[in-house]
Amino acid sequence: MESIKNQIKELISGLELHEKVNAINELRLFIHEHSPFKSEPTDLILWVNADTVKANNYNPNSVAPTEMDLLKLSIEADGYTQPIVTMPNGESREVIDGFHRHLVGKTYNPIQQRVHGYLPVVTINSDRESLEDRMAATVRHNRARGKHKVESMSEIVMHLKKRKWSDNKIAKHLGMDSDEVLRLRQITGLAEAFKDREFSEAWEPEMDFED
Repeated sequence: MESIKNQIKELISGLELHEKVNAINELRLFIHEHSPFKSEPTDLILWVNADTVKANNYNPNSVAPTEMDLLKLSIEADGYTQPIVTMPNGESREVIDGFHRHLVGKTYNPIQQRVHGYLPVVTINSDRESLEDRMAATVRHNRARGKHKVESMSEIVMHLKKRKWSDNKIAKHLGMDSDEVLRLRQITGLAEAFKDREFSEAWEPEMDFED
């Protein structure tokens, strides 16, 4: 093992930064393929160019300015303790969870310089390929922390309804109960929320009035 480590050290020591990062990523990929934990995303954390990591357009999470400042301080003081959860999308990566961590690494100069313009990422399980699955994964991550914007959540629920997801499926995959799903549907519009419900026809009572 020591011999192998020395060979690796000799291999990467003379490389330029981007070549060194690529070589380390390749080594991690190789080890990951032989890992007993290869089914877990955290088994493979890669450093990728920050410009290749793109925000999604459906994230219902929001962070207040005070919390954003605290996140900057946390990453500056403690380092990146959590990678950004992503899904490959062509030549780039779409953020599933960690939008604000990715934003700090891209825009906050002290951290951007420290990580050399790279970001730590993991790749969500490969069966999460559809837009609906990615949306559901983002919501699950956000709700596990107890934060989401109601309006954005409502839009996601209505999108899933349009993609033929049942209320029960939405509730299961987004960690909700049926009443919460219904309330979120109502926010987008009562007509849209109830258009697939069946109602009995109106009835008129028979009344016999005497003069």
